[in-house]
Amino acid sequence: MSFFVLTILKEFWQKYKQNGLAVFGLIFICLCAIIALGGYLFTPDKTTSANEMHIEMDRKSPNYVAHFLTDTIKQSSSINKVLVTGYQPLNHLYLYDDNGDTSSVNMLIALNSDPSRIEQKRFLLGTDVYGRDVLSRILLGTRVSLSVGLISVLISLILGVSLGLAAGYYRGKVDAIVMWLINVIWSLPTLLLVIAITFALGKGFWQIFVAVGLTMWVELARIVRGQVFSLREQEYIQAARILGYSNARIMFRHILPNCVGPIVVICAANFASAILLEAGLSFLGLGVQPPFPSWGQMLSENADYIALGAAHLAIAPGIAIMLLVMSFNFVGNGLRDALDVKL
Repeated sequence: MSFFVLTILKEFWQKYKQNGLAVFGLIFICLCAIIALGGYLFTPDKTTSANEMHIEMDRKSPNYVAHFLTDTIKQSSSINKVLVTGYQPLNHLYLYDDNGDTSSVNMLIALNSDPSRIEQKRFLLGTDVYGRDVLSRILLGTRVSLSVGLISVLISLILGVSLGLAAGYYRGKVDAIVMWLINVIWSLPTLLLVIAITFALGKGFWQIFVAVGLTMWVELARIVRGQVFSLREQEYIQAARILGYSNARIMFRHILPNCVGPIVVICAANFASAILLEAGLSFLGLGVQPPFPSWGQMLSENADYIALGAAHLAIAPGIAIMLLVMSFNFVGNGLRDALDVKL
């Protein structure tokens, strides 16, 4: 059995890797997943939510270098802090940058301090209006986008597959009710529906998961319903009924495995849609709330600075959204080609 599965996976990969864009998308998604799981292990700013502020460093350009007087207090390290929560911000006093710009007070402190307490930091993508490290907030924002996409796809997968299976298998009144619900949801603009659900549930982290997931099951249910319509009339399904198998066993053991191909492709597309929806909600102030970083929230905060000489503050999170959404679309296209029997 294991040899059979490995053979199928090998043939699948041989077809999949022929699409160069799909391979690029898969590699980029894996890289983002590693960054999201690693959390503060990869961020230059390891404070909670990458929220260490230095107002003196307002909107510094990329590759900016500054020196700080660090606190002598050392915080205990743990797996939870490194990967999940981050560290509480300590008293890091801003001293001067590579151009020597500093106040006389800070310079006096620097001269009378232990040189070992003076720390140099490089901000590869510069700082925002609050003096926070842009790179750290973009890396940490990966966690929000992937989390929203994953949980939303799981919610839509449970709802869509369950309702689609029931409608296609039982037909009749069950099919009529499910199709009426699909038509109602489909007639409403997705973003407005998500906003309405968000208002009902309140602003927050898990509310975004639920709101986006509850609006993405419709297409999945419709596709599964259509697949079940054709599969339920196959001879092996008739044989299963004659053998006395229960409806649940027939649906989940015999019909559902034959619908995996379209389901996987739609889930990849839904993942990209969920990321865009979350970015849109955060841009409007209805998504993940500050200080936790979100790419859409960063776009909203820095949109006005595009014409004020700090365009990188909005371009950087915009590029991150574009690359991640494109990667999931590439992966979806690659899965569609690899799973297409005709090809």
